[in-house]
Order: sequence, then C-alpha cells, then structure tokens
Amino acid sequence: MSKQRSRRPAKAGAAGRTSTKAAEGARKPDAEAREAARPEPRWTQTWIGGVRSAGIDLGYPGERLGLPEEGPESIARYGRRIGALVIDWLICTWAIAQFVLGVNPGRSPWVPALVFAAQYLLLTGLLGQTFGHRLMGIRVAAMDGGRPRWFPVLVRTILLCLVVPAAIFDRDQRGLHDRVSNTMVVRM
Repeated sequence: MSKQRSRRPAKAGAAGRTSTKAAEGARKPDAEAREAARPEPRWTQTWIGGVRSAGIDLGYPGERLGLPEEGPESIARYGRRIGALVIDWLICTWAIAQFVLGVNPGRSPWVPALVFAAQYLLLTGLLGQTFGHRLMGIRVAAMDGGRPRWFPVLVRTILLCLVVPAAIFDRDQRGLHDRVSNTMVVRM
C-alpha cells in the first residue's frame, strides 16, 4: 500500500512562523489594487438594470417615432394602458356577458374573452378606441397618426387576446401586438 501524504503543511520553527494578521495585511493591498483597476460597470453587471444603468441614454418613449415627450399624441404610458384594459375587461365580463347575454363567466370563461375581442375589434376599427381607452384618455393610432385600418386592428386584437405578445414590448412602450400591426397607443 502506498503511504498517504499529510494534507497539513509541515510545522515551521519559531523563525519560520508568520502571523495570520501579517499575511492578511500583505494580501489587502493587492486586492485593493485589483478592485481599483477593474473597469466599471461590466456588461454582465448591467443586465438587470438594462442599458440605462450602463449610462446609455435611450431618450424618452416615442422619441424615435417623432412623438412629443408629454401631452397629446405622446406615447401612452403603462398605467393608462392597463387601466383601459381593466375597464374594458370589466365591461365585457360583467355588463355584457353576465347582464346582457346572461352567461356566468365562471362556468364558460371563453364567452367574456370572445365579447372582449368583438368589442375591441369593432370599437377600435370604427373609432380608434374602446370604452376603457376613452375613459383613460388614450387611443390606438396607425404609425402615420390616423385611425388604424381593419386588418391591422384584427391582427392586433388576436395578439392582444393571446396576452403574451402584449407583455413583450420595446423601448417605445409598443407591445409586440403594436409592432406587428404597425400601430401605437397615444394620449388624446
């Protein structure tokens, strides 16, 4: 059998002993020098905060589209958009599905979704906005600023009902459903 080597270092005599404090003190300047030499921030350190945390200015939402930063015809922010969606969903679920059609949304959950899609398609196609949009002071606009055409509204409605495309958005706060249908949601 082979002899096993000891993992402990051999004990040094009195002259060869060093204190742990002295060893730590010798390492501190090297560690500080490495920290000072490290460039800030590294790209891997900024992925959570996005490119703005790396010091890159992207401008305001809608700047690339030539829209104002605030006021009428500026990009609608998420608070207004979510508020409009909640209002539309409540109208479709309670007012139309339950009271007009007499359907219990708990037993047939697809009926409110179909009512939502129908009202969204009709109102956005005809007026450029739904009831919720009107109450929140926003509207759906084509990229030229006018009312969107029927086919883009149909595509936008289908993607909005799928939910996931609406959750994927760009720096101009346009969801995937907006980008595919070539529309944007602006303030009135």
